[in-house]
Amino acid sequence: MTIKNSYKMKIQNLITSIQEKSIVEQLQFLAEKFAGKIAFSTSFGQEDQVITDIIFANNLPIEVFTLDTGRMFEETYKTLSKTLRKYDKKILVYFPEKEQVEKFITEKGAYSFYESLENRKECCNIRKIIPLKRALENVDCWITGLRAEQSTARTSLALLENDENFGVIKYNPLKDWSLDNILEHIKKHNVPYNVLHDKGFISIGCSPCTRAIQSGQDIRAGRWWWEDNSKKECGLHA
Repeated sequence: MTIKNSYKMKIQNLITSIQEKSIVEQLQFLAEKFAGKIAFSTSFGQEDQVITDIIFANNLPIEVFTLDTGRMFEETYKTLSKTLRKYDKKILVYFPEKEQVEKFITEKGAYSFYESLENRKECCNIRKIIPLKRALENVDCWITGLRAEQSTARTSLALLENDENFGVIKYNPLKDWSLDNILEHIKKHNVPYNVLHDKGFISIGCSPCTRAIQSGQDIRAGRWWWEDNSKKECGLHA
């Protein structure tokens, strides 16, 4: 059996073990299976806040971390503060490398990402991808807040999948949740959330690259809106 096929079998066995369990039971199972090597990345959007609530409210031994790109909305930082106050739990923060940011802005300017797809991807790489690689260095199972209905690029999302870019198994517990499911959980459990969601911001990233969407638009239409591509991603979930 090849290494690739062995990995596929491992993931399929994990899916079989958890697919009939509740989300809390799934997280508990994986926290035991990957003890000390499981982590959740949050950007403080409403999906991520649901997962954070489940992890913290149930005292699950899962590391929670965030990537601070240096270009976040003030409301996002306030959501971080509210989350820390409510749960009194630690959230690790990873910043981009100072030298890389300085070089990029010195050579290309603070808003070069509007000028070309190449510049935008370089900015995302510096501010997100490289810090994420550091965050996942000792992680075998990476939990995300992805949902299948978020974009056309995510319709085939699996519950568990092999992420070759970062060398981890990626777990997407909310893959089949609707936006209504998310909002219901937030309301029921009084979960802190980013107030930008009330202003038409459904998917929230860096402030220069995110805007509110209009009724009927794709959920991620407000991300990198100047790019004409329905499968826009920053590279975290390529």
